[in-house]
Amino acid sequence: MLRPIGSRLSWFVRFALALTVVSVASAKHFSAWAPPANMESIPGTSPEFNTPFNDGCPIQSPDGLSFYMASNRPGGFGGQDIWVARREHRWDPWGAPENLGATVNSPFNDFCPTPTSGNRLFFVSDRPGGFGEGDIYVTRFTEGAWEDPQNLGCNVNSDRGEASPSIFIGEDREPVLYFSSNRAGGFDPVDPPVPDSDIYFSRAFGPAQLVPGLNTSADDSRPNVRFDGREIVFDSNRPGTLGGPDIFSASRSRVTDSWSAPVHLSALSSPAPDTRASLSKNGKTLVFGSSRPGVEGMADIFITTRSRHGGDDDDDDH
Repeated sequence: MLRPIGSRLSWFVRFALALTVVSVASAKHFSAWAPPANMESIPGTSPEFNTPFNDGCPIQSPDGLSFYMASNRPGGFGGQDIWVARREHRWDPWGAPENLGATVNSPFNDFCPTPTSGNRLFFVSDRPGGFGEGDIYVTRFTEGAWEDPQNLGCNVNSDRGEASPSIFIGEDREPVLYFSSNRAGGFDPVDPPVPDSDIYFSRAFGPAQLVPGLNTSADDSRPNVRFDGREIVFDSNRPGTLGGPDIFSASRSRVTDSWSAPVHLSALSSPAPDTRASLSKNGKTLVFGSSRPGVEGMADIFITTRSRHGGDDDDDDH
């Protein structure tokens, strides 16, 4: 059940203040991405990181010490569950993923985890009690346990499916939530309606709006915005992919600017589905799910890295 609107607004203010300290950053310039590698190819990584089941929706926590994913591997509560792997230092390999538990997960599909500062976790679930096929929820880890997840409400969620919440703080210090949805009335509605997936944003968890410059009449899905709001990655099956969906990116100099024309990251993509790419806090690591040839199962998690031009690479987070 949602909290009263007054309580939610005060929570939004506290949340924005918590994120502001990590959101003021200058634009960074990077090298090209290295060839992607299966996560388990990194020496020391747990052999249980990927499985013969559906492993995807990967994302690192802002501190680089926790790695969240969605998987239907054995040991869950039903459907896709959210799992987390941990490490003690940012230069260590990842341990075996652990199920996040029954407070966050349900007998239904729980996926697209997005950890943020303040020990909060946004995610998507199609559990009963929502507005549609899959809604965005938020929970917080406090006093050693996860709080009961709260639905973000009808400003953000719809009677269709939402996916991949991603959040940063704008120049006005308001939280800006990006996500994708296959709701009716998208970028290129047709008659009779056949909704495709489009990328939306919501300021301060207010009414959702289409993101200008990123959407097409194809499926544009699962966005992830860099923590400073100046780079976005997403997947799309628009014309010109290698098989689709493939990974695309766009950038901007300031969060008030328009996005550049999306660039097809063909060197990271494959003829198979490549989905839900996400950037680390420092922008030097990108992870995504893929069912490309060589995967021993439904889908595995892959990683690629890049360097920052003229920067200090001591803060590696892969």
